[in-house]
Order: sequence, then structure tokens, then C-alpha cells
Amino acid sequence: MAWRSCSVLFRVGEGLFRCSTKNGSRWPHNVQQKCGFRKASRKPETKKVEEELGSSRTEPVEAEVHHRTSPSDTPRASQLIKPLVFTVGFTGCSFGLAAIWQYESVKFRVQSFFDQVHADWLEKLRPQKRGDFRKEVNRWWNSLSEGQKTVTGIIAANVLVFCCWRIPSLQPTMLKYFISTPASKALCLPMLLSTFSHYSFFHMAANMYVLWSFSSSAVSMLGREQFMALYLSAGVVSTFVSYVSKVATGRICMSVGASGAIMTILATVCTKMPEAKLAIIFLPMFTFTAANALKAIVALDTAGLLLGWQFFDHAAHLGGTMFGIWYALYGHDLIWKNREPFVKVWHNFRTQGGGGRGGGAGSGGSA
Repeated sequence: MAWRSCSVLFRVGEGLFRCSTKNGSRWPHNVQQKCGFRKASRKPETKKVEEELGSSRTEPVEAEVHHRTSPSDTPRASQLIKPLVFTVGFTGCSFGLAAIWQYESVKFRVQSFFDQVHADWLEKLRPQKRGDFRKEVNRWWNSLSEGQKTVTGIIAANVLVFCCWRIPSLQPTMLKYFISTPASKALCLPMLLSTFSHYSFFHMAANMYVLWSFSSSAVSMLGREQFMALYLSAGVVSTFVSYVSKVATGRICMSVGASGAIMTILATVCTKMPEAKLAIIFLPMFTFTAANALKAIVALDTAGLLLGWQFFDHAAHLGGTMFGIWYALYGHDLIWKNREPFVKVWHNFRTQGGGGRGGGAGSGGSA
């Protein structure tokens, strides 16, 4: 059942690296050890990464990686301006590209309709092959829902990034761009890339299971183009909220994980379908409504943020959840339903670029 995965979110969130320090070791190496990475020999590029991310020493704590920073090293509120601009710009570009993607998809389907009918007719005339691996893969792929097909690429990207963490030569790049922290000199790209990074296989598997479980409902409700725009934007928005919380509290720690984006998808579905019945994955006999589940998630992350719980990035969770609620109530009407003028501009650009064919904006712009 697609709804049975919600309980995972209470235990698996934005994974915060834990490390125990000995002899004042610097935290980039501790991150590698905690994540199961092989400790590489100290190289010039590793030293450079430490300088990029901050060379302050750490204190032994149970859950988060804190920096001993001087007032001059602590990120200031003014440093959030660039991440804010990136968040707004990336969100706008995501939905704009999603609108163009939908326009092109509809146009392609209309143009290739008869070709597809002809191809299906030829396929029926060909003798069926048994044991053909490609045919089995195609059969499996065609059995998936539109939502499951959509998130397959996201899951593959997460698996690829997880494997890249295990390659020692790539670790300087991964430490710089695939971990989000306001103490890093690279502030913007990690806001997106860190949402594809996980600190353990269980962390990744749990997040991807939740995403897979809710994908069918979310994509059938939003469409694959709007779903992708919302998911990617949610990752950046939730990371920005995490930045704000870390700068405000002075807890400069590192965060990774797709939980912020997944919280947005879950919150959007639960807001649109408040009466849907959900169940805990390990206790399927207990059911509750989506509205009650959403209230529990908000209450849990709010308490974690106010009380300073340090195991999950509750600010990112709460930011993603609130963004999903806002989008379901207001964002869809403000952004997606008003995309037609933008699509008409793209339609005019396409027709003029093709030698003036079609002359003017057609109805395809509202697809």
C-alpha cells in the first residue's frame, strides 16, 4: 500500500553527521570515517577542502558536528542573501522549465500519435521472443505507474551519489559540494546537491522507499513535470530554512539527505487528501488520517527545533513540510495555473524560430 511508508519519516530525516574526535582531529576526516569512507592519506587537495569548509576544531558531541568558531568565523545574516537569491531563482527556473517540458511533451505526443499506433501494429505482427532480457525489462517498466517511472531517475541519482562517496579520489569534491553548511564557501550548489547525498545505506533506502511509496499519488495529482519542479525546489527551500536556523542558533553543522524534499511531497499529498488512510509500516493494524499524520509531523519537528534536538535537521524538515502545505493551498494556483503567459512566449519563440510557421500563440501553450 502506497501510504504505509509515512512512519519512516519519524525516524529517518536529514542525516546529520556524527563524529567522535580524538586529539583535536579536523572534522572533514571524521565525516569520512563516520560515513564508512576509507581514510585517505593527507593530500594537498584534502587540505584545500578543509580550508574551503573551515579549519576549526570540533568538540565531541552525540549527534551534530559543531565548530569552535570565533565571532569572525561565524556566518552572519548577510551571508544568507546569496542563498536566498539562489532559492528564489532556482525555484522560478524549475517551474519555468517544467512548463516548457510539459508543452514539448504534449506537442511530441500529438505529433507522434500515428507513428506510435503504427509501431504497436508492427509489434503485434512480430513473433514473440521468450527469455529476451530486454523484453522482460520493458514489461517491468510498462508495469510501473507514471509516478514510479518519474522517481526512478531520482532514485538512480541518489544511488550514484552514494557510490561516489565511496571513491577516495572524489571525496574532496563530495565534501565541498554535496554537504550543506552555511560555514562553507560553496553555499548555493550544495543546497541542491546535498539532497541527493546520504550518510548511510539505511538512510538512503528509507528515504527512497518513502519517495517511491508516495510517488504514484503525487504524480497523478500534480503531473510529472510539476512534480519534478516541486521536488527539486523543495530541496533548495528546505536547505535554505536549515541555513537560516543554523545561523540564528549558532549551531554550524553539516546536513545531507532528501528528507526536506520528501517532506514537501508528503505534505502536499496529505493537504490535498486529508481523509486518506495511512498506516505505520511495521504496525499496519493501526491506521490514521493523512491530516493527523501531517499534524504529528509538524508538531514533532517544531518541538525538535525549539528544544534543540540534534539528531535530525528539524529546521529542514519543518521548512519542507510548510512549503508543501503552502504549495497545496496557494502555490499551485499562484505558480502553476498562471504559467500560460510564459508558455505562450515560449510557443511564439518556437514558431518564429522555425521560420514563422504557425504564426502566433496557439492553444498548445496552455497544455
